Amino acid sequence: MLDWKWVRENRVKVEEALRNRNTDFDLGELFVLDDRRRALQQEADALKQKRNEESKKIGYLKKEGKDTHEIMKSVQDIADQIKAIDEQLKNTEDQWREKLLWIPNVPHPSVPVGHDETSNTEIRKWGEPRMFDFEPRPHWDIGEGLDILDFERGTKIAASRFTVLKGMGAQLERAVMNFMLDLHTQKHGYQEIFPPFLVNSRAMTGTGQLPKFAEELYHCQDDLYLIPTAEVPVTNLHADEILPEEMLPLYYTAYTACFRREAGSYGKDVRGLIRQHQFNKVELVKFVHPDTSYDELEKLLSDAEEVLQLLNLPYRVVTLCSGDLGFASAKTYDIEVWIPSQKTYREISSCSNFEDFQARRANIRFRSKTGKTLFVHTLNGSGLAIGRTSVAILENYQQENGTVIIPEVLRPYVQGMELITPQYRVM
Repeated sequence: MLDWKWVRENRVKVEEALRNRNTDFDLGELFVLDDRRRALQQEADALKQKRNEESKKIGYLKKEGKDTHEIMKSVQDIADQIKAIDEQLKNTEDQWREKLLWIPNVPHPSVPVGHDETSNTEIRKWGEPRMFDFEPRPHWDIGEGLDILDFERGTKIAASRFTVLKGMGAQLERAVMNFMLDLHTQKHGYQEIFPPFLVNSRAMTGTGQLPKFAEELYHCQDDLYLIPTAEVPVTNLHADEILPEEMLPLYYTAYTACFRREAGSYGKDVRGLIRQHQFNKVELVKFVHPDTSYDELEKLLSDAEEVLQLLNLPYRVVTLCSGDLGFASAKTYDIEVWIPSQKTYREISSCSNFEDFQARRANIRFRSKTGKTLFVHTLNGSGLAIGRTSVAILENYQQENGTVIIPEVLRPYVQGMELITPQYRVM
């Protein structure tokens, strides 16, 4: 969340940011609640001071042997007024704090202003899309032809947008995951984490999923939610902690399954692996000093890009405009991989700097060398979405006869196999 003192001092700037984000959030209502909160607090403080002064008089009167009945009644009346005001104050503060959680982050000045994804800015492209001498098939046809993707059974045992991976489909998923984790831990300096896949509501609130995105989450019993991304448990590792400055930056990477309701229809994405209720992802999370967070964002982006470069998959990088920016993000780069059957680039990673937005919600701070306590900046990015990486491999490495070449860097993870061929087994 935003620093409320900063919001009060920069109301015009925040209102402009809300307009640029195309949000209808009513900042005025929040100011009304805050003004009421402040007025009630002043009233309560004044009454408490008066109660204390009257209470002191009781002691003096008793020493002088005078009647204290009336003044004691007055003190009790004041106490009753304080109790009533404190209740109003608590209710007002609760409303104010709840509404404060709905304010999105303020975009960084370098973020282009725009209404929607059509205003996103392309930064660069890497690699040339393959020129096929046959019509490239979509990954679902390739996967079913090889008998490595089973959409029908996924629907049977769960629901639509769940898929069973079979044989080399499962091995490819595992190979991609291990390749990514090895790259990020052995070359890029991230510490691997294997977190819970269930988190509590406070953790969801800390990273910004709650309260705004409650309908998109899988809510279980006992105040637990299935995670939509490893960002949630990994960022909350340091909730309510004060880190020494010399520990920064901290780099973490984690594989998790991810669970999202993904309400609504997305045309072609209803079919295949692009948009699933359950999918696998390797996440990159950073806790950094505020002075270096935008340099760290560029490094994070580079780390995610290298996965695609080593897999030799063409992609492009775009900067999201203000209207397409995620709720908690101050700046986001999307990496989009080339999908031959769709003849377009599709998102495979988002790399974001949240500045201190999440840190304030989760209370993650560091103590500077001068002794001052400050909020860290948090960053995260997909490094990468595993299922979408598998989609890109199946489509970019497909052969006319239906087989798929395994990228060279993945072969050590599949016992040296070079080709995915049909291998039918009875399930």
